[in-house]
Amino acid sequence: MPEYQNIFTRVQVRNPAHYGPPLPKGNWGRSGTPSFNYWLGVIGDAQVGPIYLGWVGIASLLCGFIAIEIIGLNMWASVNWDPVEFVRQLPWLALEPPPAKYGLQVMPPLAEGGWWLMAGFFLTASILLWWFRTYRRARDLGMGTHVAWAFAAAIWLYLVLGFIRPLFMGSWAEAVPFGIFPHLDWTAAFSIRYGNLFYNPFHALSIVFLYGSTLLFAMHGATILAVTRFGGAREVEQTIDRGTAGERAALFWRWTMGFNATMESIHRWAWWFAVLTVITGGIGILLTGTVVDNWYLWAIEHDFAPSYPPMDPVATDPTVSGGAAQ
Repeated sequence: MPEYQNIFTRVQVRNPAHYGPPLPKGNWGRSGTPSFNYWLGVIGDAQVGPIYLGWVGIASLLCGFIAIEIIGLNMWASVNWDPVEFVRQLPWLALEPPPAKYGLQVMPPLAEGGWWLMAGFFLTASILLWWFRTYRRARDLGMGTHVAWAFAAAIWLYLVLGFIRPLFMGSWAEAVPFGIFPHLDWTAAFSIRYGNLFYNPFHALSIVFLYGSTLLFAMHGATILAVTRFGGAREVEQTIDRGTAGERAALFWRWTMGFNATMESIHRWAWWFAVLTVITGGIGILLTGTVVDNWYLWAIEHDFAPSYPPMDPVATDPTVSGGAAQ
């Protein structure tokens, strides 16, 4: 094993393949013969397989495949089934939700949002099944369910955008289209329509937690990489048996900031910051249009934003003043 690792290098374990702990009775077996891949080892663990799917994993992948097929074929049809144009215009292609005239109709015409509803149903089913899979895998391995609940926080934002808020607004037209740039255009138009999301306090909190997450992950990642030469990558051991790496990492932050997170608590900080990013974001989106129609006016009313005086004189309508008659 190399004595020193830096940001560009990584130790790759080449011990006999590890098949994992025994699975509880009733679980499917793991499939595939494990192998090792150098390039995957550069960015993660070099061992590939075995893999466990189970019926939940297979159902999730099947639903996800159906959703992607519906979205992709509709996008392809929108360019006359031209493969060159499909590839060229893919970032701008979209599958739009039903227009407002259909409200919350369960099955509008396929060409007018029906396909969007079908794709949304299968995509949501795929995501929820995958959540159940992450929860079950954690329990069967004797782990905590932290990953599943963090995933649930992200699902909350997804459901607010595509399901919960449209229900409250009474129209599927309020949902986000499927597409790369079209969904970004929807976000920009949504902000303009409701008086600029920058004045939405929950949006502001979401950005705070987002930037906080990047800072925490960068600080923690950099610290562990910096003490990897002393065994800092073995964080669980360092948490309960404070050795050279843990001591040096703690001293560095104590000397530079006066305080340090522990090798255990930093993960709790990062988990909460990441989870609160999407929780507060979802709350902000859900309140928009349902409770607050204009975030800028709301911010002025609650002393959250300044009120700017008009810069130009107000023009008088000649039809009101009688000027038109003269």
